[in-house]
Amino acid sequence: MRDLENPLSASNLRVLCTLVEERSVTKAAHRLRLSQPATSLLLKQLREIFGDPLLVRGEGGMVPTDRALVLRESANKTLADLDEILQHPDEFNPASTRRTFTIALPDHMLPLVFSSFMQQFREKAPLAKLVLRALGPDYDFEGALASGSADIVISNWPSPPPNLRQSLLFDDRFVCLVDRNHSFTHTPPSVEEYLEAKHIAPSDYAISQRGVVETHLSAMKLQRERSVVISYFSMAPYLLVGTDLVFTVTRHFAEYFVKVLPLEIVETPIEYPHVQFYQLWHERAHHSQMHRWFRQTVASMKSSRGHI
Repeated sequence: MRDLENPLSASNLRVLCTLVEERSVTKAAHRLRLSQPATSLLLKQLREIFGDPLLVRGEGGMVPTDRALVLRESANKTLADLDEILQHPDEFNPASTRRTFTIALPDHMLPLVFSSFMQQFREKAPLAKLVLRALGPDYDFEGALASGSADIVISNWPSPPPNLRQSLLFDDRFVCLVDRNHSFTHTPPSVEEYLEAKHIAPSDYAISQRGVVETHLSAMKLQRERSVVISYFSMAPYLLVGTDLVFTVTRHFAEYFVKVLPLEIVETPIEYPHVQFYQLWHERAHHSQMHRWFRQTVASMKSSRGHI
């Protein structure tokens, strides 16, 4: 880092994070409520401070450098720590906070349980921002929780990392979701028929974590025909319509889509273990009043869904 007369300030760190997240001077300026020339000048200053271009031209627009991505994670953690330093532990007020909260979660959670959470979050913290980050095999969620770039991870892994704090949100069981005219709707399938059917299967959405269905089948030394593997979980029901495909999924997810698509729920002949959905967080945030409020708000989906 170069030694300049102007030290790096919290406001400059926020500008850095916004530029890297938006990948556009124009969009960052709008979000920061600054003019585009002023934002361009700040980007120039940040480049001089860090000795790195931070944003470079790429296909389809600007892309952050590797250095910029590392700096953003450190800056987010620094800003979060600074907010806690300036905030008396007993004085956190969600109604006035402007903090950005980040949740990483699989996409199939979004249409089902977040309506109640979103209502409470917007009512209690109207000035706060919320980032919903999709889990994926390239996303280091443990590192994100440790660095502060994510506040909470929501998932249903059979074996969550033991070094993270967790609390149960709700539990559920597995069923088959199929087209309304699928043969399984006329005659319940046997185990053999189920395994030989053409299945839609989600790809793994986190490093070293397999889904409950694949984990259970592997333990039983069984295999199913994975005809379609999909990264976008919530797209799967739309691919079932008019096909012979089978999607093994939790009941609350299936119940949502039978209301909007010509699909039916069929009991699976294999007894899968009940799945638990929980929130995970890092020890560093466990005693924070702000984080505690956020966890309690996320837990509101537990009371709205109940144990299904």
